[in-house]
Amino acid sequence: MADKIISRLSFFLFLASVSIAAPVSSDAASDWTVYVDPFIGTAGPDPNSGANSGDTFPGPTLPFGVVKLGPDTTEFDPSTNAFAGYTPDGNVTAFTCFHECGIGGGSKYGVVGHMPLLTLEGVNVLDNMTYMQPRKGMDRASVGYYRSDFKNGITTELAASRHAGFIQYTFPAGGDRIVLADVSHNLPSLAEFIKSQTYSNGQLVVTDGGRGYHGWGVWRGGWGSDYQIYFCNEFDSTPESYQYFSGPWNAPDSPPSPSTQVFFSNGPGIQGGPEGDDMGNRIGAVFKFAENTTQVKSRIGVSFISVEKACNFVQQEIPSWTLNDTVEAAKKEWNDDVFSKVTTTDKKNTTRLTMFYSGLYRGHQMPSDRTGENPKWNSSEPSYDDFYTLWDTFRCLNSWYLLVQPSRAEGMVRALIDIWRHVGFAPDGRSGNFNGKVQGGSNADNVLADAYVKGLRGGINWKDGYATMRKDAEVTPPPNHDPEDPTCANADGRCALPDWLEYGYITPNFSSSVSRVVEYSLNDFSLSQVAKDLAPQDYQKYLKRSGNWKHQWNPHMTQYNFSGFLGPRNADGTLITIDPQNTSYTTEGLPWEYSWTVPHDIESLVSIMGGPELTEKRLDIMFVPNLRTADLGVGVASGTTLYNPGNEPSFFTPFIYNYLPGKQWKSVRQSRINININYFTGPSGLPGNSDAGALDSWMFWQMLGLYPVVTQDVYLILSPWFSDISVTVGANNATLRITAQNLSEESFYVQSLKVNGKEWNLNWLTHADIANGGHLEFILGPNTTVWDTGDVPPSPGHQ
Repeated sequence: MADKIISRLSFFLFLASVSIAAPVSSDAASDWTVYVDPFIGTAGPDPNSGANSGDTFPGPTLPFGVVKLGPDTTEFDPSTNAFAGYTPDGNVTAFTCFHECGIGGGSKYGVVGHMPLLTLEGVNVLDNMTYMQPRKGMDRASVGYYRSDFKNGITTELAASRHAGFIQYTFPAGGDRIVLADVSHNLPSLAEFIKSQTYSNGQLVVTDGGRGYHGWGVWRGGWGSDYQIYFCNEFDSTPESYQYFSGPWNAPDSPPSPSTQVFFSNGPGIQGGPEGDDMGNRIGAVFKFAENTTQVKSRIGVSFISVEKACNFVQQEIPSWTLNDTVEAAKKEWNDDVFSKVTTTDKKNTTRLTMFYSGLYRGHQMPSDRTGENPKWNSSEPSYDDFYTLWDTFRCLNSWYLLVQPSRAEGMVRALIDIWRHVGFAPDGRSGNFNGKVQGGSNADNVLADAYVKGLRGGINWKDGYATMRKDAEVTPPPNHDPEDPTCANADGRCALPDWLEYGYITPNFSSSVSRVVEYSLNDFSLSQVAKDLAPQDYQKYLKRSGNWKHQWNPHMTQYNFSGFLGPRNADGTLITIDPQNTSYTTEGLPWEYSWTVPHDIESLVSIMGGPELTEKRLDIMFVPNLRTADLGVGVASGTTLYNPGNEPSFFTPFIYNYLPGKQWKSVRQSRINININYFTGPSGLPGNSDAGALDSWMFWQMLGLYPVVTQDVYLILSPWFSDISVTVGANNATLRITAQNLSEESFYVQSLKVNGKEWNLNWLTHADIANGGHLEFILGPNTTVWDTGDVPPSPGHQ
């Protein structure tokens, strides 16, 4: 607790410094960005260290923006990755245009950018470790704005539009004024080298006497596959000189030798090698500005299509050379498109407001809206990339978009279907225009089903949508020879489908057979819900398959006086009895956790566990400290409970109390405990990887007093954290108002509830109850009360 108090104190001191340095909005009354701290999740539990952080991205970007402009830093702890490019303790190696937020897999991007320098003495331009710069104090950031101060006196300020970045350098007296552009720069993956991306080839052409340059780069490997980006840069003044440089390609784990020869030239342009060459020379350029230059400004456009588009983005999106113009435009877009959709009159607790709006901020950075920028095929459909990953976000973040951002949700669904049309499978994860690792099931199915059952139609071709889902359920994906998992073709679909179709369960011949069984079950339930309307002949087939998780229920697995858990099963039908904390057959979770993960059929789960009373006792034990003996390897603050607050497999578990008659108050209590212990303001304020906003959405749903049951039109009722909050919902921008009388730190248990003026005794409601607006009127109190005397939430997968 002391560390959290220190972190909060540091954060408020940090906010004070930002308010002086960062641009200030002219309309503070409606400026919700003042409650956003971009640094939440950038540090781990060790002060000022990036180890075990939430891997969040703190630089400027727009909602679902293509450009995410920020610093790339060194990693002083090589056991962890700076997946988003940023560590609080590292030295800056460049400011680049592409990053991801909160990812827990191999690093991606960290490309297209600059590095300001005062000298080239002792610098090998092919090795950023020779010119990296330490920072002076903490970086500063607010929505739309970022600032780094180097110990050498250089200040770098950043702003961004959707497809372009703005960099402003202020140089101290003395030294040169140098900007280095390294086309070959990218983020490494030191801790997961097998996933490491690497520069492949590139081109750079300087124009207008050095005032501009353009070109392209190709990078290969990493999470996904190769990708090509075009760029176009313009300085606000002409340098007094410039030089191209080139040198031999080197592997990402092998820095260039000090004796490596660097070639400098002043020709019309430079290219790493023939286009298509896998290992072209590393290339870049050095721009030197006049001695009396105090400030240099740069505008950089990017495109996946062409240099011409990249240049046009600069002119269209950043017409001004005043940094604050771009900052204010970004803040306005965030306020208009995201923050103003959730407003509250309850502003007493600024810590809670900061947690909430910072969570909304991270929940709207990915995926990247690249409509009109798809280099793989021509299509009139929306294009989204950087679904990193749906395994994380399908559980509650995509449900948020359906309720609050339906046009975005529609665009994402259409994009997923379009990927199926042209790639063959919808992704479980996708980045750099390639489908990436499948962590379990085919979870685009869950996203599509959630959208369908909640009535999202618009321009979605649902005939193709169902075909997308059915492909996952019936066709084994081709092998992709992943060296990390020789048992699975794990870039698309369901690799263990042969077992699923033959046995109705998954044998240990495939990795993660225990966690895959619950994921495939939910995937097939998803198909059944769409088939009910669109392919009724398939409905019973997939509904029946959604119960296959029961085939891997092993009554002989026991621990802590409880019997029966999901476990492995051989092809001959014999069950393998293992320790319920053995993670050899699961992805990022214990069999204890995965044994709860059947949201479509909690009724069967309660029955197989021995009824409501035994289920309640088993659920209670999930939250008892010091019972976990396994090292999960995930979650900053995973603690010692069987329940892991820092990772997605445990998301649904605390709310299963709603399915036990009269026990909703336990969901409320556990919600308060989990958030109060594991979420807070300050750099280490997340309990695990943000995972593209998945962890954040888990938090802000609860702060509204609701939690979605994915693939169903059901929301579980919890207890709100604000006394009066309004949410703009649906395509018609209706208002859902949530009020809570008698709310305090000690008074948060539901005493009674009205839904749209009606007395309510259910601890759940449907999408139709709130999709067109309405009013949830909570009366809260300090004592537990059995107010939920109606039916428990449905289990539509029960057979």
